[in-house]
This record gives sequence, structure tokens and C-alpha cells, in this order.
Amino acid sequence: MTVSRLRDIPGIGVDVVGDAADAAADPDILRLENLDTDLRPPRVALEMTRAAIDDDAANSYLPFQGHLALREAAAAHVGRIAGRSYDAVTGCVAVAGGLNGILNTLLATVEPGQEVVLCDPVYAGLVNRVRLAGGVPRFVPATATAGGWEVDPGRLAAAVGPHTAAVLMMGPSMPTGLVLDERHWSALASALQGHPAWLIYDAAMERIRFDGRPPSHPAAHPGLAGRTITVGSASKELRLIGWRVGWVVGPPEVIADINLVGLTNVVCQVGIAQSAVAAALTAAGADADVAGATAVWQQRCETILGQLAGYPVIRPHGGWSLLVDTRPLGLTPAALSRRLFEDGKVAATPMDGWGPSGGHYLRLVFANEPAERLGDLRARFDAAFG
Repeated sequence: MTVSRLRDIPGIGVDVVGDAADAAADPDILRLENLDTDLRPPRVALEMTRAAIDDDAANSYLPFQGHLALREAAAAHVGRIAGRSYDAVTGCVAVAGGLNGILNTLLATVEPGQEVVLCDPVYAGLVNRVRLAGGVPRFVPATATAGGWEVDPGRLAAAVGPHTAAVLMMGPSMPTGLVLDERHWSALASALQGHPAWLIYDAAMERIRFDGRPPSHPAAHPGLAGRTITVGSASKELRLIGWRVGWVVGPPEVIADINLVGLTNVVCQVGIAQSAVAAALTAAGADADVAGATAVWQQRCETILGQLAGYPVIRPHGGWSLLVDTRPLGLTPAALSRRLFEDGKVAATPMDGWGPSGGHYLRLVFANEPAERLGDLRARFDAAFG
């Protein structure tokens, strides 16, 4: 690398597998490599987007911090889930997708050399943004159990120290589907007392849970309410991936800094998409819409788990993906990915770089293939093993 900030930032692997699948142009290939979904966005979002194309006001950089209607919708959405009140003007800024919001937030809260606590395995894009911002990842290992992924609240709390600038949590986490709850927030609230550190909460998938329970939001905990920064996105729950709209909600003093970073980074969001996202967030049936989509994704997840019974697959508690532990199979994730692609027509991404333990796992995304297309997944896996 020509600059030092890129030396510890690997690729995420998804593009390599996705490009190979695109180049093959074979409709029989199962596209399990990327966080796409074939489920359509809310109807109101499509209608509002079409209308915005003819609205001259939507073809503008302004306002830089996002349209007020979007910020009002996002602030109300986060406030409803967290049980807190947020001011749309001073406590919310719109961003160009959730990961733009994560990077802006890290740049506004982390000094070079300070630590950011993350669970492991974790999305490489989060780790890479911590490093790009000059932060040092501090990983807390999650454990794969027969019932799914778990992370010990005590170990999470013990990772917080004098060098901690932020704790970056996601629930359900990507790629594991790990779900955090009140035990984790209580442990972190105690650990963060006396530390000037932020809790950055990636809420991109918080309602995509398979236990039927509502999201567990850290700002609902009294000890975390004043230090929680929520980064949300329309991409996953609302299936508005191409719209590139997200939001950051939190205390006004830090939102002002995040907005300043945004003015220096991407500047603004997609103009023709903002009214659509606001409408989707505030629609009367918004929760039911997400619940309906979640039920479909859960069915697909169960199909994969059933198909791969006997293979070392770890059950997720939510989200769009699950992991296969390749160690019992005697293969590296990259080797299994190649075999599946060549012999089973399955596109799946190895998790190299997705945290210290990522090199043990292969990811399968169940959000983009109908259950009927997954019905021969076991045969495809078996073919990869000859």
C-alpha cells in the first residue's frame, strides 16, 4: 500500500465471489455471497421515489444534514424503539447509508491510537472503518454453541479500559446473527462509568430477529442513554439497498461533530430517496412490513439449516446470514468457497479479515434466494466434497 492507513485494511471478499458469479452468468448458481435481497421494498417507498424524480427540490445538495421530514421520521423511529426522545434538528443527521454513518461517527469520536471494542466474528467493513479512522480494534470473542452465538457480558465489559474511545455493537450482528440484550447493556453501562467513551449502536438489522421479540436498544438503559449513538439504515429492514439513505441519532453535542464530518465526507444523501425512506419509516404498517419480510428470511434460514443438518453450521438469531465452521471439514473457508462454486454452483464468501476468528468460517446469505431454490443445497454441498 502507498499510504500507511491502508496497510491493515484487507478487502472484504464479497466482491471477489460476486464478480466471479456475475462473470459466470449462470442462473443455476445460488447467490449466497452478498447481502442482497429479492424481497421488494415497501410500496409507499417505490411510489414516493417515482414522484421525487419529477420534484426539482429533490435534485439538490440541500439541506446538507438531510431533509427535515427524513430526520423527523428517523428521530421518532429511534426514539420509539429506545424509549427516548430525540430532537430531529439537533439530535439527528441523515447520511448516505449506514456505513457512511458508521465512518462519520468513528471519525467524530475516535482519536488515532484509541481502542474501539467489537465482537468477533464481525463484518470486515466495520473493522476496516475503525482502522481507517485511526482506531485500534479490541475484539471480544463470541462463542458458537448448539443454540447459536453467545458473547459473555463480563468479557464485553472487561474489554473497556482507559484507552477505549467507543464500543461498536450491532444487533443482530453481521455475519453471525448474534443478538445482544439487557445483560450486555447493563455490563457495558457499569464498565463505561468513568470513561469518556461512546457506545455506537449499528441498528441496521435490529428488527430482523427470529425470536419474535422487539429490539433491545442500548439507549433504553439509563446508564447508556446519554452516550449511545444510533446508526440506522434503510437498506436491510426496508430493503432499500440502492437508495443509500441512513441516519445517525444521539446527543446533540456529538451529532454536531458527526454532521461536520459528513460535510467533509459524502456531503449529502440521495435526494430522490429521502422522502421515500421517511414514508417507509412512518407508514402505518411499517412494523408489520418488517415482520413479514423477517418471516420469509427466517423460513429461508430454516431451510438452509435443515438442508445442512450434520454440517458444522451455526444457527443465527436474526439477520440475513449464517456461518459454516470449516475446521471440522478439513478445509479453509477459501478452499470450501472454491469447491462450492466449481462443483456445487454455490457462491459463498470466506470470512478472512472478518475479525481474528473470521478465517475459520464461510458465510451463507439466505436473504436473496427463495426457499424453493435452496431445496437442493445439501446435494450441492455434497457435490463439493465429491
